[in-house]
Amino acid sequence: MADPRTQKLADILVNYSIGVQPGNWVLINGDVNGLPLVNAVVEQVLRAGGNPTIFLGSDDIQEIILREANEDQLQWIAPIEKPMMEQIDAMIAVRASSNTRGLTGVDPSKQRIRQNSRRELMQTYMQRSAEGSLRWTVTQYPCPAYAQDADMSLSDYEDFVYKATFADQPDPIQCWSELRTNQARLVDWLRGKKQMVARGPSIDLTVSIDGRTFINCHGDANMPDGEIFTGPVENSVNGWVKFSYPAVKNGREVEGVEFYFENGKVVKATAKKNEDYLISQLDSDEGSRYLGEFAIGTNYGIQRFTKSILFDEKIGGTLHMAVGAGYPESGSLNRSSIHWDFICDMRHESEILVDGELFYKDGQFQV
Repeated sequence: MADPRTQKLADILVNYSIGVQPGNWVLINGDVNGLPLVNAVVEQVLRAGGNPTIFLGSDDIQEIILREANEDQLQWIAPIEKPMMEQIDAMIAVRASSNTRGLTGVDPSKQRIRQNSRRELMQTYMQRSAEGSLRWTVTQYPCPAYAQDADMSLSDYEDFVYKATFADQPDPIQCWSELRTNQARLVDWLRGKKQMVARGPSIDLTVSIDGRTFINCHGDANMPDGEIFTGPVENSVNGWVKFSYPAVKNGREVEGVEFYFENGKVVKATAKKNEDYLISQLDSDEGSRYLGEFAIGTNYGIQRFTKSILFDEKIGGTLHMAVGAGYPESGSLNRSSIHWDFICDMRHESEILVDGELFYKDGQFQV
């Protein structure tokens, strides 16, 4: 029997997150392991009057491309991709990995060539998103690989996912609307502020937010959601941070990461695990050692680390920051082929001051 929560999640994605309207062209990027949710999404798009285009992939296909393709093939962009990114009205991504470490053995330089070749597509996507001409959302279908990473049974992980997305609630859209209202007061309070200082056992960082905008993330893009973020002034970040959890990118896990910033740039980076890979990503391009995002997680319904950034960056009581590309709607000017998030736990003996006023202490907002 199909899980009714899957249908509810599809309803949230289509009718709340991107609000499909009749005639909208909707690109659905899915993994074959997530077909139950992909099918439900297609059904909801059609019911809303939209026109779906479905792309299905898999971890195996990605591995084959990265292992077998030569440099010219890695740089090749299909002629359909550019006009599609320029013309679609909305996009829904359904992640459903069969092996979250499947790309561990792939040459990092080949991954870098491929992601650099797609920089223009990424910029178009981010610019259209900022303008509001492209609506998008991304979620994860609960499958065994994610459950294993989270140290859960599949049944427990399904419960975790559907609880985090409110798909287990009688009226999920009302729940997301209430979160939006609660976060709006924080964003309103931050408007016009100039500087943030984060202090704690794992952080001593000063960031300028002068002229930048905080974005209220309430399920209209990531699902689940629950954060407020901005793009810090690019040359303003100074200090040190030690990240609390491992970070996973392209099938590789880096652990024990520390960054040292001077005038916005990561001038020193260390890791206890996979440090070479971390450095290779930071050296991707001229923008990859600068922050494109500075954010605070607000979803207190997510309290455990699962090795999935889609959930982990929302943990209530944490902050996260991303090196690389920033979102133009936040005022960020940073451009890069990467966007990689790292999380710092702020729930113990930690605080954030905004223009000298206590804004956040031990994982709780004070305003």
